[in-house]
Amino acid sequence: MTDFDRLSAEINDLLCILNVLNWDARTQMPPGGSAARAQQAATLSGVAQEKLLSPAYEQAARAALAADPADRAAQQALNAAAALRRVPAALTRDLAALKGEAQDVWAGAKAASDFARFAPYLQRMVQLSRDLAGALGYEDHPYDALLNLYEPGLSTATLRPLFARLRAHHVPLLRAVMARPAPRSDFLTRSYPAAAQRAFCLQLAQAFGYDLTRGRLDASAHPFEISFTRQDVRITTRYQEHFLPGALFGTLHETGHALYEQGVAPELSRTALTSDLLGLYAVGGASFGTHESQSRLWENRVGRARAFWDLHFPALQAHFPEQLADVSAEEFHRAVNRVQPSLIRVEADELTYDLHVMLRADLEAQLINGELSVQDLPAAWNARVKADLGLDVPDDARGVLQDIHWSTGYFGSFPTYTVGNVMAAQFYRAAHSALPQLGAQLAAGNYAPLRAWLTEHLYRHGRTFTPHELLVRTTGSGLDPQPYLDYLTEKFTGLYALEAHA
Repeated sequence: MTDFDRLSAEINDLLCILNVLNWDARTQMPPGGSAARAQQAATLSGVAQEKLLSPAYEQAARAALAADPADRAAQQALNAAAALRRVPAALTRDLAALKGEAQDVWAGAKAASDFARFAPYLQRMVQLSRDLAGALGYEDHPYDALLNLYEPGLSTATLRPLFARLRAHHVPLLRAVMARPAPRSDFLTRSYPAAAQRAFCLQLAQAFGYDLTRGRLDASAHPFEISFTRQDVRITTRYQEHFLPGALFGTLHETGHALYEQGVAPELSRTALTSDLLGLYAVGGASFGTHESQSRLWENRVGRARAFWDLHFPALQAHFPEQLADVSAEEFHRAVNRVQPSLIRVEADELTYDLHVMLRADLEAQLINGELSVQDLPAAWNARVKADLGLDVPDDARGVLQDIHWSTGYFGSFPTYTVGNVMAAQFYRAAHSALPQLGAQLAAGNYAPLRAWLTEHLYRHGRTFTPHELLVRTTGSGLDPQPYLDYLTEKFTGLYALEAHA
């Protein structure tokens, strides 16, 4: 093991330990531990940054690059160090400490539907995020510096035309769908005991290939996936006893993330190619958008397909025989694909989901740029929901407080959900072209060929390639929304008989 490999492994270990603390804070930790945990996280983040910026690590990386000019791990380490040298160590520690405290305050504020309780922490988080953007540097918009933490190459200049194209497609299609009769969905809000939900969710996660010898499923206020190397990849979901789709599709979504992390090549473990050194995260994927492409692919392209429910609905009925006695597989499939503007992003249908993302991206860009104050955020949020979705926001819990992201300082991450939707369609189309029998395999519940193809072309590479490089290598083009628009048009035109209606 070279000095560069050894030091990279130590940095990765620190980031994985930080992830363990974050997982515990969001699943097991008693409320009283939040302040101490915030300080622990700040200390670990500071130590990791010190190691990354140490002369010894730079020398080791340069030696590795001299020995092999194609060493991407060494080049990424040098690039990350160059960027982080512009970030004061005190700012890194302050952000880490605030995240720990703010998450706990956010959870309490959401439970009480009280934005005022969270507002001072959000104000501080916005200011620190502005400071971070200024330290990292940008040309056109401070939001660009934060976007690049999660999606290298993304900017407000590239994001705005993408959003405009999606909106021009989604809104007319949404209006056409809403003019048609809605499918029956009353059975989705019957009483579904959480224990039975968990059993079925685990069954589906394992069917997709989630390895429980290297993972586990827990409950949390906001579903998430987190990894401590490929050997320990954990997911959570949120059980609502009177809304079955929430935990169900939340689990499929996080399973997609987990398959990515469990599929990273073993030889990349504890290297700079399984750590986001610039963002100081232990995450193996090329970017947040690439990661999100896999959660959306498995959740939607596979998990919401008619063939999926033709196969799995009998097992779901067996778990809930009374609740689903009067429901067919076709009715269930139509219900879980129902288009209906709603307040909650994580429960949104595929057609309105991007509108939720655009709302958040626009507002957080305004917060970072100083165009919008934290005090005015709830009113701005409510106005956008009314304009985009036609809904009145009844309270903060179902409005501006619903997402955990701002309490964790993830400014710039929301657009990656829509980028992930676009990428998912491109990757799925490429997989379908490469695997002529894919439709029949999925209909039979054989998910191994798709998972193996994705592992070979995406998962195993970790952070070896940029998102753009992965797209070009795998699909032949850069980010292209057309396959995604084609998919949505075909799906909802069929489900709602729009051609016949026209």
